[in-house]
Amino acid sequence: MTKQEKALEVIERLRKEYPDAGCTLDYDDAWKLLVSVRLAAQCTDARVNVVVEDLYAKYPDVNALAEAPVEEVEKIVRPCGLGKSKARDICACMKILKDEYQGKVPDDFQALLKLPGVGRKSANLIMGDVFGKPAIVTDTHCIRLVNRIGLVENIKEPKKVEMELWKIIPPEEGSDFCHRLVYHGREICTARTTPHCERCCLADICEKNGI
Repeated sequence: MTKQEKALEVIERLRKEYPDAGCTLDYDDAWKLLVSVRLAAQCTDARVNVVVEDLYAKYPDVNALAEAPVEEVEKIVRPCGLGKSKARDICACMKILKDEYQGKVPDDFQALLKLPGVGRKSANLIMGDVFGKPAIVTDTHCIRLVNRIGLVENIKEPKKVEMELWKIIPPEEGSDFCHRLVYHGREICTARTTPHCERCCLADICEKNGI
């Protein structure tokens, strides 16, 4: 089985296992996903979803957040960790959206990368989830699982993993595939305990690297 054949098989099995998998950050507008994904660095999505409720109650739109004192934003987002840098990035990002994009999030990958606090992972998430464009989000679950399964070989650097996956994952499948890896990584192929290979839908084709 080639890597591409294995990738297609993994995609199909995960689709059957997690048919409704999607982004675990709550949002109803593109700019809110941009805020949440910045807050999610080294923080659980569940905590972010709670913290942003207070943030949006006080600053309900791009303009309000763009004009908010960084210190006030920091107080609210502090439970997510790295409060100072996250608040600074969020406020600066909203200012750019307000001043340069009429309050809208750009649907261009390179434009997203120029926003404060936005890296490739965040930009891919926005492109895939908000705009429905080809995207591969190489978060920690993705990197760990594709190495363990054998879709990539001992590559840990996010951009390199992304580039390898682009070679074997159909563009239209990338976003959903990465969401399903998150679900699988949390429920079955865990990091902090022995993975539950006995009930894994990929057990017979997984290389079990690192187990």
